[in-house]
Amino acid sequence: MENFRQFIYGKCLDFAVRMIRLTRYLQDEKHEYVASKQICRSGTSIGANLAEAQYGTSRKDFLAKCYICLRESNETLYWLEVLYRSELLSDLEYQSLYDDCLELKKLFNSITKKTRENDNNK
Repeated sequence: MENFRQFIYGKCLDFAVRMIRLTRYLQDEKHEYVASKQICRSGTSIGANLAEAQYGTSRKDFLAKCYICLRESNETLYWLEVLYRSELLSDLEYQSLYDDCLELKKLFNSITKKTRENDNNK
């Protein structure tokens, strides 16, 4: 279990760093400020909420924070699509970021589903 926590925490941390670098690139190279700030907020929020969830005061609190992670990953996918359709991201940049974010979304979808199932079976 601890290995899984470290794994997902590392994934979130790596993704947050990518979002900060993406924001810097979008602002410095493309002079895009609105969507870049939005994607930075949602993309870095995933890991921040996981950090909070790990020390939640209850299972209900843990689950609520994981749902926030799920929603923030979904919002980040939206902003990636906006940036791609606006031709601010290349195919390669978009696909790489999209795949990483989708993986996080799937992980949090699984965590929330399993947590709910475990709580219902008690």
